[in-house]
Amino acid sequence: MNTDLTEITVVGDDDAGLLAEITTLLFEHEINIEELDQAVRDELFRMTMHVDVSDMDCSQSELRNDLETLCDELGVDVRVRFPAEEPQSLAVLVTKESHCLETLLEEADSGELEADIDVVIGNHSDLEPLAREYGVPFHDIGDEDGKPDEAELLDLLEGYGIDLIALARYIRILSPDVVFRYQNRIINVHPSLLPAFPGARAYMQAVEEGVRIGGVTAHYVTPDLDQGPIITQRAFNVPDNTTEVQLREIGQPLEAEALLEAIELHLDGELIAGRGRTHVRDGTDAQLGLPEEIDRLNPEEPVDVESAPGSTKVAGD
Repeated sequence: MNTDLTEITVVGDDDAGLLAEITTLLFEHEINIEELDQAVRDELFRMTMHVDVSDMDCSQSELRNDLETLCDELGVDVRVRFPAEEPQSLAVLVTKESHCLETLLEEADSGELEADIDVVIGNHSDLEPLAREYGVPFHDIGDEDGKPDEAELLDLLEGYGIDLIALARYIRILSPDVVFRYQNRIINVHPSLLPAFPGARAYMQAVEEGVRIGGVTAHYVTPDLDQGPIITQRAFNVPDNTTEVQLREIGQPLEAEALLEAIELHLDGELIAGRGRTHVRDGTDAQLGLPEEIDRLNPEEPVDVESAPGSTKVAGD
């Protein structure tokens, strides 16, 4: 996301002429489209545009009203976000584990997080007291077995005007419909060094496979389980004869840390996601991966001459 541009997102039933109608309105207001991404899934249309409004011939409120009026006529939803609109709006989805939610609430309450946590949504009610303690509304959308009502979820996200969704140990798989609507706007934390050990009970998988180094990963969510672009990771040594419970105790503080860092990078506009990877924008101080001190500990030799950069030697010379 380029934070210097205005972002316009349109979601609704796919229909001929949608793109032309919306881009024509922007052209009439002397607005230049810098980036445009559109996709259709199961007859649902999504378009995200980043536009330059510096020379537009109307006010921000007039543009928003014109877009909303047009999209009402077209039967689609529209969201307009101008770069000066701060802070962004964050929804946190939870199940029963509190450590990630508590970290996010503390950061938001202290003003360190550049977003308002406008709502906490759970598929169980266990964490409602924690959310209420920080004055944040809580909605339980799960039935007695924890199965969420995703129609209610989408209504809540739309009603609160959510910019970013954080899955703070939300132990449910979001449907493709939700993921499609919020592409690159849902961040999950998973208790392994992805792509290793996706799915359920990742700490137990690590124990069973006898790994020496475990970890956690924060990543963007895609329809493919635990395969979205990786943002941040944390690693730790796995003790001898460890148990799943012991690994969880080591990993949970790192889960909260990795999720928080990934959210902050997104909110600061420092991430570019594409082709299955994330990158930091030029000119930022963000560091993805291990700290530079680790690089200095890595040995520099031996190096296979065939793979050495710039080498013209071949094996056997």
